[in-house]
Amino acid sequence: MAGTFSALRLRDFRVLWTSAVLSFLAFFMSTTVQSVVAFDLTGTNRAVGSVVAAQGLAMLVLGPLGGALADRVRKRRLIAAAQMVTAVVFLLLALALATGTIRVEFLALGSLVMGSTFAFIGPARQALTVDLVPAQGRGNALALTQVGHSASRVLGPTLAGLFLGWSLAGATGGYLAMAGLYTASVAQLALLPRSVVREGARDARLLADIGAGLRYVRAHRRLRLMLAFFVSVIMLGYPYVTVVPGLLEHALGRDAHAVGTLFGVSAAGALAASLAVARYADSRHALAIYTAMGVLFGASLVAVALAPSYLAALIAMVGVGAGSGGFQSLNAAVIVRETEPAYFGRVSSLSTLAFAGFGLMGLPVGVLADAIGERLALAAMGIAVCTVALALSARLRATTPAGAPQPQ
Repeated sequence: MAGTFSALRLRDFRVLWTSAVLSFLAFFMSTTVQSVVAFDLTGTNRAVGSVVAAQGLAMLVLGPLGGALADRVRKRRLIAAAQMVTAVVFLLLALALATGTIRVEFLALGSLVMGSTFAFIGPARQALTVDLVPAQGRGNALALTQVGHSASRVLGPTLAGLFLGWSLAGATGGYLAMAGLYTASVAQLALLPRSVVREGARDARLLADIGAGLRYVRAHRRLRLMLAFFVSVIMLGYPYVTVVPGLLEHALGRDAHAVGTLFGVSAAGALAASLAVARYADSRHALAIYTAMGVLFGASLVAVALAPSYLAALIAMVGVGAGSGGFQSLNAAVIVRETEPAYFGRVSSLSTLAFAGFGLMGLPVGVLADAIGERLALAAMGIAVCTVALALSARLRATTPAGAPQPQ
């Protein structure tokens, strides 16, 4: 356990980690609340998918810009500004709900703005972690950030479910709570020292910085494969959240509001797996464990699709959470050892494109689920994840590991 939590001995990283967890809680509350509100308004998977897709579109367009800014501006200030914009969005959605003027279009617009801010927050936070933690502990620090992410996957949907089931609060109270969490996260950032900016970072134009980051990745085959691995698995597998509310109502005989329990069980598996793999983040076994987690994720999606009952689906969701949580926990750890610090913000932003792709896939997956049913859609997603994970891991094994990037 000492090895698992070693990076938390650093005071500045503890502060950043606490700030990140507060924002993660708000994010996972929003995933549940947004999905339930969209489904309640229309009763279709397509509506849920359109809200998720709006967020993905913004991340896709702005992701490279967010990575370039993370490598050339003060990261702490960038994170704080983006999180306050998100807090304002939650306040506006709460107002629309309270006044009875909420529409799916408003949810989609809110997701578009939130996706824009996430495109800046993710790369900046990971790059700030690299600044605050010595090289020998960066893998563990990045994995511990994912542990906080996974813990929030447990608590976020649970908190969302409590607000949704509380007649005095409901979704409106949930949005107000999310705004408060983001505000608290910003306040925590004020305890950090001023973040550094690399020398000469602003000498080049912003678009030139983006181009330099893309050329850097293109010149390193192993790094390209790792990014392709992560982006493919996230895009193909993570849109399962779009299908879950409909699966509950149409296949498992439960109300869509029970989605919080299902996501909570999945998140518990993610937390357990994240804790288990964090101590190996800086070891030579990291890549093998990373691959195994991707395969577990895909296989568990198939198990959910085949589940004959709600209880069986709950059990299978533990595997979904463990596989996705362990996989995501080790992503930054395996990539950081292949990347020079000056480029990490831009390389990290390419990882966030996975979540942009996940968001964009939400709409077609929702349409597919409406057409062929939630069970078949989930099974197809799980098979696709397993296929990609096995194929790309085989190609990675054929490349030579490097302590530092080596041009091909």
